[in-house]
Amino acid sequence: MSYTAPIAEMGFLADLLGQPRLAATARFAEATAETRQAILGEAGRLAGELLAPLNAAGDRHPARLENGVVRCPPGYAEGYRAIAEGGWIGLVAGPEHGGMALPQSFAVMVNEMLAGACLSLSLCPLMSQGQIEALEAHASDELKARFLPPLIEGRWTGTMNLSEPQAGSDVGALTTRAEPNPDGSHAITGQKVWISWGDHDVAENIVHLVLARLPDAPAGTKGISLFAVPKFLPTPEGAPGRRNAVQTVSLEEKLGLHGSPTCVLAYEGATGWMVGGPNRGLAAMFTMMNNARLGVGVEGLAVAEAATQRAVAYALERRQGTTPDGSAAIAGHADVRRMLFTMRGLTAAARAICYDCALSIDLAKAAETEAERAAHAARAAALTPIAKAFGTDTGIEVAGLGIQVHGGVGYVEETGAAQLLRDVRVTAIYEGTNGIQAMDLVGRKLSLDGGAAVGALIGEAEATAAALAAAGEAALGAALADAAAAAREATAWMLAAGAINDRFAGATPYLKMMALLLGGHHLARAALAEPGRRPLAAFFLMQLLPRARAEAAAAVQGAGPLYALPAEALGA
Repeated sequence: MSYTAPIAEMGFLADLLGQPRLAATARFAEATAETRQAILGEAGRLAGELLAPLNAAGDRHPARLENGVVRCPPGYAEGYRAIAEGGWIGLVAGPEHGGMALPQSFAVMVNEMLAGACLSLSLCPLMSQGQIEALEAHASDELKARFLPPLIEGRWTGTMNLSEPQAGSDVGALTTRAEPNPDGSHAITGQKVWISWGDHDVAENIVHLVLARLPDAPAGTKGISLFAVPKFLPTPEGAPGRRNAVQTVSLEEKLGLHGSPTCVLAYEGATGWMVGGPNRGLAAMFTMMNNARLGVGVEGLAVAEAATQRAVAYALERRQGTTPDGSAAIAGHADVRRMLFTMRGLTAAARAICYDCALSIDLAKAAETEAERAAHAARAAALTPIAKAFGTDTGIEVAGLGIQVHGGVGYVEETGAAQLLRDVRVTAIYEGTNGIQAMDLVGRKLSLDGGAAVGALIGEAEATAAALAAAGEAALGAALADAAAAAREATAWMLAAGAINDRFAGATPYLKMMALLLGGHHLARAALAEPGRRPLAAFFLMQLLPRARAEAAAAVQGAGPLYALPAEALGA
């Protein structure tokens, strides 16, 4: 599969969003434009030249379990080694354990390239990055010294172990046990499912972050602790030693992501060390999950970019009939052009939202005052569920349109268009389904600050609408202003809703409304900054943004219509 890293687009957007501010802070003094360009250039070469050719190979030669050993697809070990040796896993990690301490927004751009080239393989370093952040925030100094250096170097990889056969989204139902050992470690017993890269042969060791219950733990989510459980127990010198009591029971046979081994793991008294305090595991795990949620949104964005590149290339070379531009290429047909504009517009919107979220995380760490840090953190918190859900929904919609642009040959595996749709489909499910993201937005995030962070985002869109009108773009400004007004109305309704289930009933359309509004806002800003971007912004504002008004109307209907029929009647 061919893939070209969109480096120029990334740099333009980063500057538009204000990334250069980072280099002016003490925390990110090395985050200069020159540094960013060097990083993007090297990562782009890695993605396009080494990783992209592995994408189809991983699909056709899936990871397999042989005699208790997981074998990854051909070339994956070499591809992973190139990622690790390039220092890409520790891009954001602290320098005290070997990381580069660069901004999260740099890592998001790199991770987009890796995922756009080969999504299955890119999951492995993404899981390690999330685990590194969780250990930095919550582990003891002793555990940090033991686990962080090999994870940052990429000699070891990381996973997260939440789900069990009976406990998926309801994490509080988990039953895995943690019994104290005399030496201060714990014996972990239970079964975990859906573990991405839970076993493999591309690195020398794997560290599992496992949620489990202490013997005296209270019921539900309040009684969950977190443990670091390595596949091989480290020796005093830090090398992998004897095998721990964790076994790979099976690999899942999946719709897509065939190159990524998704494991069922059995812990049979495995030795693990507590991360954070007793019964505080979910808070520690959420550090990794929030990192992964933005990362998964970027996965959707990355596949959308890859699908768009493939569709445009095909549409420019495929000739059918006569076209208004006289080229005979199907890109000249109006409906194909509509699909290509939709693909590019949604991809650009998703990228802006994901990058805005990452930059907000960076500014929350680097701001000089507590008030500034709190404001950026609130913005990042509001944007995280939007980035995850809209990024992955966009990946699915754009990959589907990519097949449609190809026509019949898009449904044939040889083109690679079908693989993109199969691979990206799960991103709307893992790391919290998109419905859970939407409920988090309208439930927790709106409640945290009475809607202040979301209101500020709407206010930015209103300001951009006014700027469009002042620039003589009355129709475009009116379209953006109307979407902002719809968002104001829907947000007020959400805040006034008495029953939380009424909010939840409209959560998904509310999130989609906010994503479309923010996407329109960012594309309009881009057009104001660079006139050549006006056609794409105009298409988005006039043809895609009107969806926001319809989503707003659906968001405020309450739960009543959803319960007007019993669930059994829906199957008739």
